[in-house]
Amino acid sequence: MISKVFKAILVSAIGLLVSSAYAQSDGSPIPKVSEQWRFEVTPYLWSPGISSTLFFNDKYLTTASLSSSDVLGNLKTGGMIAAEAHYGNWGIMGDLVSATLQQNQTISTTVPTAQGAVPAKFATTATLQQTILTGAATYTVINNQDAYFDGLVGARSIGMTATLGLVLDGTSLRASDSKSTSTVDPIVGFKGRYRLANSSWYIPVYADIGGGGGTTNMTWQGMIGVGKTFDKWIDVSLAYRALYYDMNSNGLLQKTTMKGPQLAATFNF
Repeated sequence: MISKVFKAILVSAIGLLVSSAYAQSDGSPIPKVSEQWRFEVTPYLWSPGISSTLFFNDKYLTTASLSSSDVLGNLKTGGMIAAEAHYGNWGIMGDLVSATLQQNQTISTTVPTAQGAVPAKFATTATLQQTILTGAATYTVINNQDAYFDGLVGARSIGMTATLGLVLDGTSLRASDSKSTSTVDPIVGFKGRYRLANSSWYIPVYADIGGGGGTTNMTWQGMIGVGKTFDKWIDVSLAYRALYYDMNSNGLLQKTTMKGPQLAATFNF
C-alpha cells in the first residue's frame, strides 16, 4: 500500500515538473539573504535501499541487502521532515528520519525428539527501529543570482534497535533477543542550490562527513537532484540521497549504506 502511494506521488510530481518545464515564471529559486527571519519546512519521502552487515551478539551476521521496494513493503511506521531558520548569513537546520521496518517469515526445519526428527515450522519476526536526527549551524558563503551555498557545522545522532523473534508453530514456545545502539557524531559539510539557465529550475545539493562520536568510525551523507520553484512560498524537488555509517565492534551497523530517491516539498515563510 505504501509502495503504491509513493509511486503515485512520484509520478504526479514528475508530471508536475515536466508540465511546468516551459511555463513562464519570474520566481527565482535562490533565497535572498537579508536582516530578517526566513523559514523553510520540508516534509519529504525518502525510499532508500539498504545494504548492511549487523553486528549482533558478538557475531557478524550475513550482509543484508534490501531494495527500495523491499523497504517500503516492510515499512511499519515512519516520518521524515526537515526545517531551517535563517537571519542574515547565519542559520540553523534540522532533519529527522524515523522508521520502523518489520519482516515476517516462516522457516521449515526438523526438530530432534525421542522418537526421531520431526518436521517443524518456525515463525520469525525481525524488527528494525531507527531514528536519525541531524542538526547544524549554518553560514552563507555564496549568495548571488545563480547560486546559494551554506557551510555547516553540527552533529548527527542515530538510535537503532534490532529485535529478532522466534515462535515454534503450533506451540507456545517462543524466544526473542534484541540489541540497541546509539551514537552522536560531529559533522561538517555544505548545502545549497544552483540555478539553471536563469530559470525557476535548480539543482539542490547536500554533503557532510563526520565520525568519532564513540561507536562510529565514519559517517557521511550526500544528496543531489533537480527542483523547481512554483511560487515564492513552495519548491518541489526530486533527488537521490545516500547515508553511510561504519561503526566499530561495539556498534550495530557495520558498513551500512542507505541510498535511494527522495521526493520533497519545501514551504518558505
